[in-house]
Formats: sequence, structure tokens, C-alpha cells
Amino acid sequence: MSAPTPESAPRSAVSADPRASLEALRSEIAKAVVGQDPAVTGLVVALLCRGHVLLEGVPGVAKTLLVRALAASLELDTKRVQFTPDLMPGDITGSLVYDARTSEFSFQPGPVFTNLLLADEINRTPPKTQSALLEAMEERQVTVDGTPRPLPDPFLVAATQNPVEYEGTYPLPEAQLDRFLLKLTVPLPSREDEINVLARHAEGFNPRDLQAAGVRPAAGPEDLEAARDAVSKTSVSAEITAYVVDICRATRESPSLTLGVSPRGATALLSTARAWAWLTGRDYVIPDDVKALALPTLRHRIQLRPEAEMEGVTPDSVITAILAHVPVPR
Repeated sequence: MSAPTPESAPRSAVSADPRASLEALRSEIAKAVVGQDPAVTGLVVALLCRGHVLLEGVPGVAKTLLVRALAASLELDTKRVQFTPDLMPGDITGSLVYDARTSEFSFQPGPVFTNLLLADEINRTPPKTQSALLEAMEERQVTVDGTPRPLPDPFLVAATQNPVEYEGTYPLPEAQLDRFLLKLTVPLPSREDEINVLARHAEGFNPRDLQAAGVRPAAGPEDLEAARDAVSKTSVSAEITAYVVDICRATRESPSLTLGVSPRGATALLSTARAWAWLTGRDYVIPDDVKALALPTLRHRIQLRPEAEMEGVTPDSVITAILAHVPVPR
């Protein structure tokens, strides 16, 4: 009897090592996306923490392909919504539709009813529509005509925005940015990675056909749930907790900032540090875990003073300076 093909080979409901399964995502996603390991790691951390991600990068750096490849390698459903100025809240959440045959209204779910939702250029739609999505992110349900409808689990929103073109946009205010667990930058590829991308396309790679590219499920929702349970048991010492608090309080006292990190941001940093510690093979958090996740977790939760911004100060440079000055626990 011949061996089963990759398409037909059954995958166990839960692998013996959920960490190894999630680590295997890298090799599967790498079959479609080149050189974006930090963004892949950030998306996995967000899934472990039940958070959402804001992806910032110029058009054409494979943000959509990254989310699709992640969904394919995790056996999750995914949908994409292109945000435009005329997009209405019901276009995302769904709405009641009249059925002439039954003379009744029935609910038609919107694209938010999925596992991984790519909200492309979220800052191009008005605040009313932004708020509808952000409410679904926070409450993990949609209420239409007074009836709450829970969203699937897992549920992650990967929203994108263009960092260089702001004409005709509606920037997310700080209170809404705070709803995102991580803000990940998706940079242009290096010369070597870009050569690799073009070589793949020359060989017939089709970004719309991930199966032909060889992307296979490396894990599933059951593995993700087992991993979340393991992350929740990762221990955090009192010294690490104090270290997270000291970092966040230092942002509130920085002369370069008008807005520092809120307690919700401190909680987010602790959660992402625990997920990173578990992914790296430990059941306890060390200061390096906090440092590793400080930039993506905090950079969108602070606001620069105009004069500091004019002098070339960036959120990342402020956080980096704070990490260099806050005493590290021994």
C-alpha cells in the first residue's frame, strides 16, 4: 500500500508537543512567505494570548499572504475585508435580511465570523465602522437587533495600515489602538530575500494557491488550545511583575511623551512575555522575555510630544531608552 499523500495524511487531534507543532508553523509559512519571521512569531504570540494584531507596512510586503499562510498551516478559516470610506458596520458584522418566502428576517453573518480576519487598511474607513470591528474584537460577539451572537474561537483580527500614505484616512485614536495586543512592522525584504521571492515566482509560485506551494497543516485549533493552557501555567515571579510595572510607569514619566502606557498595556506586556517564554521552551519568565516583546506590545500605546517628534524621536527609540535605564531584576 502506498503512503498517504500530504493532502490525505491525517493529522492527530492534539500533538504530543503543542510547542513543537507551533514551532513547525515557521517552516510551513516559509514555503509561501520569505523573511518575515518576526511577524510570524508575533501572530502566534497574539493567538496564544487571545489578542489582535496591527500590521504596519507598505503595500506589497505579503501581509495578506502571511495571514492566509498562517490560517492554512493552522487549519483555521480566514477572510479578508478591504476597508474603504463607504464601508458600513453591517458589511463587517452582518445584518438582518428579509426573506420574502418566509416573510421573516434572518441574520446573515458578516465576514467577522471567522478565525483570522484580515482588516486591510483599517484606517481608510470612518470611525463608525472602525468601532463596529473594534467592539467585536473586545467583546468577541456581535449584537444585532438585541441578540448577541458569539464569534468563533480562536478569533484574531490582523488589521493593516500603510505607514506612508495618510491622505483620506481616519487614523485610529489612542483608545482604539490600545485594543490591539501587538503592533508589528512588516518591513521591506532584504536583497537576498527579495531575490528569493522573485526566484520562486519565476519557478511558477502562485500566492493564491497555497496548496500547490506545499503549505500543509502543522497544527490545529486543539493544539492551540493546549498551548494556551500551557502558557497560562507559565510562572511569573514578583520581581518580573515589578519590572513590567516599572517599565510602563517610566513611559508615563518620559519628557518625550504626552501619553504613557496604561495598566492594560502593562497586562498585555506580561501576557506576551509569558507566551514568548513558553515558545522558547521555559515554564517561567525572565527579563529578556519582557525586553523581547516590549517594542511590539507598547509602541502603539504611547504618544509623542510634537516637539519630540520634530526632533526625530520615535516610539521605538523612547521604549528602547527606557529599557536601557530601568533596573533589571537579578
